[in-house]
Amino acid sequence: MKIPEHIANANGKTLFSFELIPPLKGQSIQGIYNAIDPLMEFKPPFIDVTTLREDFIYKQHPSGLLEKLSYRKRPGTIAICAAIMNRYKVDTVPHLLCGGFTKDETENALIELEFLGIENVLVLRGDARLGDSSFVPTPNGHCYATELLQQVVNLNNGIYLHEDHGNTAKTNFCIGVAGYPEKHFEAPNLKTDFKYLKQKVEMGAQFIVTQMFFDIGKYKEFVNGCRANGINVPIIPGLKPITSSKQLVTLSKTFHIDIPEDLSDAIHACATEKDVKEVGIEWMINQCKELIAFGAPVLHFYTMSNAGPTKRIAEAIF
Repeated sequence: MKIPEHIANANGKTLFSFELIPPLKGQSIQGIYNAIDPLMEFKPPFIDVTTLREDFIYKQHPSGLLEKLSYRKRPGTIAICAAIMNRYKVDTVPHLLCGGFTKDETENALIELEFLGIENVLVLRGDARLGDSSFVPTPNGHCYATELLQQVVNLNNGIYLHEDHGNTAKTNFCIGVAGYPEKHFEAPNLKTDFKYLKQKVEMGAQFIVTQMFFDIGKYKEFVNGCRANGINVPIIPGLKPITSSKQLVTLSKTFHIDIPEDLSDAIHACATEKDVKEVGIEWMINQCKELIAFGAPVLHFYTMSNAGPTKRIAEAIF
C-alpha cells in the first residue's frame, strides 16, 4: 500500500513508523530483526531502510604504494526490505540515492523493487563522501534529487533508459522526497527550498519526510510554509531523541540543525550520560504529543537500528 493511502486510512489518527540502517558488511540480518521486534506492538504500517553510498578506503601494497578503492560498508537495502516484508507483513520504503549509483544501477534497482512488490521509495541526493568537501556526482549518475525523481517518474510512465527495449511495463512507485524545516544547508533561504520542493511535488512526489528537528515550532512553520506555497502532500516529521551529550555537537554539525537553548541547557546540567538520555527521551515525548495535537500524519523515528529509546517514547504516546 502506498504511504498516502496508509495515512488516509488512518482517518486522522497519527501513525508510527521508523527507519533502519543496514548492518555492516559481514554482519547478519538478526540485528535488524532485534531492532524491529520490540517496535511491532505499535503497528507501524511501513518501515524505511536507508541506503548508504560507497566510500573510499586505501590499501597499502608491499611496495608502499596506496591504492584508492571504492567500498560500500552497508550493502543490502533491497534484500533487507524483502526480508522485512516477508517476516513482518508490513510495507517497506527503501531509499534511493544519487551519490554512489549510476543511472543504470538505479534502473536495475527499481526493476528489482517492482518485482518484489515494493510500492514506495524515498528519493534523496545523498551526502558527500567522507573525503570530499562537497557532493561529487557519480559518473553517469544524477547530480540532483530532481533528476533521480524524474527517472522514477519515467519508469512509472514506461520510459526506460535505453530505447531498444520493446513493450516496456510501467512501474507504480509512490515517491517520497526530503524536507528541511530549518532549510537545506546548501540553500540560500527557505523560499528557495520551497521553490524546489514544490517542483518535486509537481513532478510526482507524493509525500515528504523531514530532517530531524528539536523545535516543533520549526516543523509547524515549515508545514504552514509548504501549504502557503501550494505543497499539499503529507509532511511526515522525522524524529530522533538525543541520547548522549556529544550529540549536541555531532547532530548539529552533521545535520545542520539547531538545538533549542532549553534542551541544551538541560543536557549541560546533567550529571551523567544516563541523565542525558532521560532528558532527551522526555523532550521527545513532549515534542511528539505536540506533533499529534498539531495533526502530524506520522511520527517517523530515526532509530539507527536501536529500538530502546524509540520504544520508550512510543509507549508514552501511543
